[in-house]
Amino acid sequence: MLPELRVLYFEDLEVGLTEILLKEISSSDVVGFAEITGDRNPIHLSEHFAARTPFGTRIAHGLYTAGLISAVLGTRLPGPGAVYISQTLNFRAPVRIGDTVEVKVEVAELIPERRRARLKCTCSVGTEVVLDGEALVKVPKKEEADPLAMRMGGGRPA
Repeated sequence: MLPELRVLYFEDLEVGLTEILLKEISSSDVVGFAEITGDRNPIHLSEHFAARTPFGTRIAHGLYTAGLISAVLGTRLPGPGAVYISQTLNFRAPVRIGDTVEVKVEVAELIPERRRARLKCTCSVGTEVVLDGEALVKVPKKEEADPLAMRMGGGRPA
């Protein structure tokens, strides 16, 4: 299920504001990511190969998990119209097929003069952090919103 779009402007943000997304990782997610990116490493696609690795089973691509952070940034916090500036990623543990990943994005700092938000990003499976890092995004102000986009439900200029 895709997250519902929510429009937040720079003025709506405050330090500590948090959004969470839950996603169960399916085999078709991993296969689809491999097809899109061309990363066909058999640790992601072959149970036989993966069984002989330290993980013992297939694992999701690390950047697929990181992409779930992008889903939160682009749809919920801050949402449509936000522009990625940078992202740091620390891969802590594998994500296996069938795992449910909890993606948590939290506003860590606001930089008003540049309309930037620094966001703490954490992906966990159960109590184990599998990925963490920080994102820096540019967030539009309300006064920059395109009235037509707001009527169309996007709320922000394209």
